[in-house]
Amino acid sequence: MHSMEAADTTAILDRARGTAEVLSRGSAEVDRGRIAPHRGYRLIREAGFLALLVPREFGGEGLSFLDYTKVLETLATGDGATALGFHTHNAAIGSLCETGGSPLPAAADRFRTWLFGEVVEHGRMFASATTETGTGAELRHIRATYRDTGDDYILKGARSCVPLAGIADHYVVAAREEGAAIADEVSHFVVSKDDPGVSFAAAGDAAAPPGTRTATMTMSEVAVPRQRLFLGEEGLALFKLVREPHWTVSGCLGAYLGIAESILRLTVRFLRSQEHRRSSPVLQADVGRLAVDLRAARALVYSAARLVDEEKGSPEAHTAVHAAKYCIGELAPRLALGAVRICGADALTGPGPMERLLREATFCSVLPAGPEACLEYVGKSTLGFNMLDTRTFDW
Repeated sequence: MHSMEAADTTAILDRARGTAEVLSRGSAEVDRGRIAPHRGYRLIREAGFLALLVPREFGGEGLSFLDYTKVLETLATGDGATALGFHTHNAAIGSLCETGGSPLPAAADRFRTWLFGEVVEHGRMFASATTETGTGAELRHIRATYRDTGDDYILKGARSCVPLAGIADHYVVAAREEGAAIADEVSHFVVSKDDPGVSFAAAGDAAAPPGTRTATMTMSEVAVPRQRLFLGEEGLALFKLVREPHWTVSGCLGAYLGIAESILRLTVRFLRSQEHRRSSPVLQADVGRLAVDLRAARALVYSAARLVDEEKGSPEAHTAVHAAKYCIGELAPRLALGAVRICGADALTGPGPMERLLREATFCSVLPAGPEACLEYVGKSTLGFNMLDTRTFDW
């Protein structure tokens, strides 16, 4: 991705702050199920954020990974769930956006031109649909299959925990070749919302924030045109997992930071309204501890994001994003619990958003890669394992 001039970044962040303010006004009603989450993503579209990562030569903003992280953080201060959902659009297209300016084989180049046209010219939203019940995000035991008919690919199977279910226009789906007992190779396809045979569960996933509109997606003999095979080549899924962890593992670090920042802001606002508690040296030290922890996590996240921009694809950058994911993923729920302890039971009653933030913070920890997987990666890297060798991973 191309670096941006400071003025461009400032303008986009200003736009993100304005959007976050509007998002915050409806976040509680979405979380309670009183209004559908579609409104938030309509605001994202109207703000022109779908093309943030698309290279400038293709009509997008060409945002760097660090600047994207900051935009996502800003949006999450208004509505963490919408920021998490919006990230899945960028996770789906991010790796392709990084090919801007680079020549590609003919089939891959046609796919890239089509996808960027969908985003820039038609305002289409993408999402990732790569997890299954029982296997999570692990690819080796994937059950969704495809077969090649010569004219197109036929996909069947169910995808669990699909964000933006029924909201996004296109979904990047992982599937193994039909007849393979174990998925030695997994491919990605773009399945459209309106393709015959595609359906979404009416009820959302209870474990996910309602604002992400996460639900099960079912594919019943869905015919996918050959030009919608991701990059025009089969078997790229494992390559993407190993070579692009900043998208597959840690791209939503900015959203986690925004959720954590919201928790700290709410805690400060609550204490400022109660002068007798605000004057307590004990509570001042507690708030100071939360603020220091958040500053440290933000520094680590920004450092990792900057390393992705400067040394994309390097073991150092990959290790940094896993370390950052572990740090902020563990900090967010700890910060929420600390805030509840400081503010007391009042923080969880009434119309305040602390209860929602507590659930969103917990979600930050469980989203892939989990804390143990992050530590394992950093440990292997520190011990000298070849982190670009697929045999290093239990994928």
